[in-house]
Amino acid sequence: MITSGLYQASIRLLGSILASPGAADAHMDRFFRSEPKLGTADRGTIAELVYGTLRRHRLLTTIAHSEAPAAVLAAYLAAESGYNARQLRALGVADPDGLIAAARRPRADYPFAIRASLPDWFAEDLLALLGPAEAAALAESLLAPAPLDLRCNTLKTDRAALQAALARAGHELHAAPLSPWGLRRTSRAGLFRTAEFAAGHFEIQDEGSQLIAPLLEPRRGERVVDYCAGAGGKTLHIAALLTNTGTIYACDTAQRRLDRLRERAARAGCDNLRILTLSGSTDTRLKRLHGKIDRVLVDAPCSGTGTLRRSPDIKWRLDAQRVARLAHEAGQILADAARLVRPGGRLVYATCSLLPAENEDVITAFLASHPEFTALDTPAILARRAIPLPAGGEGPGLRLWPHRHGTDGFYAQALERIATPPRS
Repeated sequence: MITSGLYQASIRLLGSILASPGAADAHMDRFFRSEPKLGTADRGTIAELVYGTLRRHRLLTTIAHSEAPAAVLAAYLAAESGYNARQLRALGVADPDGLIAAARRPRADYPFAIRASLPDWFAEDLLALLGPAEAAALAESLLAPAPLDLRCNTLKTDRAALQAALARAGHELHAAPLSPWGLRRTSRAGLFRTAEFAAGHFEIQDEGSQLIAPLLEPRRGERVVDYCAGAGGKTLHIAALLTNTGTIYACDTAQRRLDRLRERAARAGCDNLRILTLSGSTDTRLKRLHGKIDRVLVDAPCSGTGTLRRSPDIKWRLDAQRVARLAHEAGQILADAARLVRPGGRLVYATCSLLPAENEDVITAFLASHPEFTALDTPAILARRAIPLPAGGEGPGLRLWPHRHGTDGFYAQALERIATPPRS
């Protein structure tokens, strides 16, 4: 049972997250640094309560008839943690009997958007995309916490050896079902303090994300551009696939993220990187590479709706207009990156979005204006690399779903630049 002190701390943290911009995990990090007396177990309790509340926030505000953080947290304890009236009253909750009665109302009584705790526009998009039954299954999966996935760094070890080493350190993990490099567990307790992490033997990376770099099918000695590298999770995977040969240009406009990549690359033993902080698509360093790159990855900035299990606050910061802006920007980024690809080279577009506006629609528009590119059978690329996916794909693109594949939601489409483009 949560103590009154932890309940009050959770109220403060939830209020901070809901009232201010920025990601929930960043707010949480700042909050815990400001509360040094909280122990590891207490922090875990607060994080679980706050994230659970964010996942079901819309349903909980309906149950509580209030958006006040204290009321919403109390509704979570009543509806999801089984607290009784005595326990709620001890935390200072007014009218706990009424709250418990509201919490016991059948979920089927609520409209889909409320019981799924989604904004109306997002719920409507999922229903149109998947139909009622599968949209409900997806929504339920998005309300559950995500597992912790590791990617074995094959520059330094292999999956079996890493699994055995972590087991000896007291951390039991099992092989991820899809990724040949993946290990999985349900919590991250202590993994960052292991000798294996310090030695660069693994990176934290969702299993779905681990399936994006292989779509490039990079060959030893090739030149590869990670156009939106960020902190470099996929960049480091590309380096491992290249076995530290060739050259990877890791590009981004954010210096802070690239600084993080430098740290991770050093730990991972990756020494074939050239890190470029770009001023924009007209950066002269990119112009020198036009038409010369073998493989280009565009992991486009997007809504992040495929990551709601990990970042449930995202859905309360989005609206349809912002998604439209992000989709437009992604199309521009893809067109800019396409200039780098040599004839016969490959371009891979990827997002962690569930929404067609940021995925298939971007590719359709791109192909309509770039006849020199053709779409490849993207799931077949993974099959060639002994990564067969369960049935359920749509078209030539790759779709990964939390409820079907147990990964975050991802979309990817591999494209090839035709050596001799068709005449118009």
